[in-house]
Amino acid sequence: MDHEAVLALFDREMREGAQPYGPDSVVERVGGVVRHVGPEHGWNGVLWSDLTESDADEVIAEQARHFARSGHEFEWKLYGHDRPADLGERLRAAGFAPGPTETLMIAETGALSLDAEPPRGVGLRSVTDAAGVDLVVDVHEQAFGTSGTRLRSQLLAQLDEHPDTVVVVVALADGAPVSSARMELVPGTRFAGLWGGGTVEAWRGRGIYRALVAHRARVAAERGYRYLQVDASDQSRPILQRLGFAPLTTTTPYVRPAP
Repeated sequence: MDHEAVLALFDREMREGAQPYGPDSVVERVGGVVRHVGPEHGWNGVLWSDLTESDADEVIAEQARHFARSGHEFEWKLYGHDRPADLGERLRAAGFAPGPTETLMIAETGALSLDAEPPRGVGLRSVTDAAGVDLVVDVHEQAFGTSGTRLRSQLLAQLDEHPDTVVVVVALADGAPVSSARMELVPGTRFAGLWGGGTVEAWRGRGIYRALVAHRARVAAERGYRYLQVDASDQSRPILQRLGFAPLTTTTPYVRPAP
């Protein structure tokens, strides 16, 4: 895999050419940025920018004013190769707070090791309805310690209105949800994104995360997606590398709270 060429393709298709995340969202291209505007519980933020040292501060200030008028918290999703080189420092100076840095990892579906299965006693179930979404939210709140309200709203809307754009799976042990994950499918692109992989603490380290990655990779390959993309934490990066993912750059969420 040509890392530089694939990263450039990712920028064009998934950032500069981004599509709305849900039926009630829009993507706006204004000046040197591409921004995503979602509903009340949706995601709002800047996905891509083409800035210079001379115009970066002005553009950042305009985006801050725009989202302040809408009353939304918003995120500037900064990648390690974005310019200018001091964009992160400029965002902090403008009132943004950086979150944990993750690694953008990409793999070709045809080159992955897809034989990983869940441990004995754990089964994988596809999620297609509200009851299944409740199981996913249960795992999310246990695994990450954060509210699943936004996730529930997003998944219910996608499964109802655009079920072909998302694959959701939950791992069950004796009927109890112990892990879950989803895959976002973007029509017209070559990328499928892996998101939300989380396992409750008592079940970590048993290979469930690896099995969920392999399961989604098989689905992506069957549906004709060439690449899989994931924002990997320090914990998941080694697992993904063993499966065949390559680190291409970093990504850091810079968040500015609602006024």
